[in-house]
Amino acid sequence: MRLGVAATVTLLLALFVFTSRAAEGLLSQISDSEYWKLISEFSEPNGYFQYNIVTSNETSYQYVLPELMKTARLGGAYLGVGPEQNFTYIAALQPKLAFIIDIRKDMMLEHLMYKAVFEMSENRIDFVSNLFSRKRPSELTADSSVRTIFQAYAVVPADPMLAEEHLKEILGRLKTSHRLPLTSDDEIRIRSIFLTFLREGVINFSTSFLSPGYAALMTTTDGAGKNWSYLATKESYDRVRALHQKNLIVPLVGDFAGPKAIRMTGQYLKDHGATVNVFYISNVEDYVQHAWPAYANNIASLPVDASSVFIRWSPGTAPSLASVSDFVRSQGRR
Repeated sequence: MRLGVAATVTLLLALFVFTSRAAEGLLSQISDSEYWKLISEFSEPNGYFQYNIVTSNETSYQYVLPELMKTARLGGAYLGVGPEQNFTYIAALQPKLAFIIDIRKDMMLEHLMYKAVFEMSENRIDFVSNLFSRKRPSELTADSSVRTIFQAYAVVPADPMLAEEHLKEILGRLKTSHRLPLTSDDEIRIRSIFLTFLREGVINFSTSFLSPGYAALMTTTDGAGKNWSYLATKESYDRVRALHQKNLIVPLVGDFAGPKAIRMTGQYLKDHGATVNVFYISNVEDYVQHAWPAYANNIASLPVDASSVFIRWSPGTAPSLASVSDFVRSQGRR
C-alpha cells in the first residue's frame, strides 16, 4: 500500500514538473533557430490580398480595449493579423507569446523589419527615427508625449543616407545576429517596405489602403480619452520591445482557411500548455466565406477556454468582442 502511494506521488510530481517545464518553454524565450523553424514550418505559401496594406486603416481599433481589459486574462497567447495595431493590443494584453498570421508574405517580412527596428531602438524617440529615417529632434525626451513626438518628426525631412544605414543594420540583425536565412528576394522586399516608410513620413501614408497616417494611428484614443497605442508610453513600448528581443512575436504567412498555419500554431500552443486568450481577426471572415468550413475547423483546433475572445472589426464600425468558444459551438465543431 505504501509503495502504491509513493509511486502515485512520484508520478504526479513527474507530471507536474513536465507540465511546468513545457509551459516555461513557451513563456521564457525562443532561440533564433526555433524562431525561424516556427516561421518556416508553420507558414503557408504567399497568398493574394486585393489591397496594399502597410499600416492599419482601422482608426477605431482602440475602442474595444476598455471592455476587453475588464475581462481579459494577461499572459497566455495572442493571435492577430495585419500590421502595427497588433503591437497596441499586445502592449495592453501582455501575452507571453504572440503569433501574427497574414496571407501576404510581405506582411511577415514587414514584421521581421519591425522586429529589427524595435531591437535597435532603445526608446520611442529612437524607434520613430529608425522606422522613418528621420534624424532625432533634439527637443524630444523620454518623457515627451506621443503627440509631441509626432509633431516634432512631422517637420523633419527624410534622410536617404540615414535610411541606407538603418537598412544595413536591419538586415545585419536579421541575417547575422539572428542568423535568419533570408533569400535575396526577401531582402529586396524588406528594403522596399522600409523605404516606403522613408518616402511616406509620419503624417500621410497614401500607398497603404485607406491609411490615416502613422501619427493619427498612434495619437488616437479609445473614445473615452485614453491612448493605448504602443508608442503612447514608455511602458507600452518596452513591453513590445522585450517580446521582440526574446523572439516571442512570431510572424507567419497563412490563410485563415488554409491547411496548416492556424492548426500548427494551435498544436504548438497545446504542446506547451498555453491557451489563446485573444485572437484579433479584423474583418478576415469577410474574405473566407468561400471556405467557411475549413476556417471554422481551424478555429476549433485552437486551445481556448470560456474567456477566449475574438476582436472583430468591419469597415465603418468600431471593433467588437465575441467568444471563441461560443463561435466553435455555434459551428457544431465541439
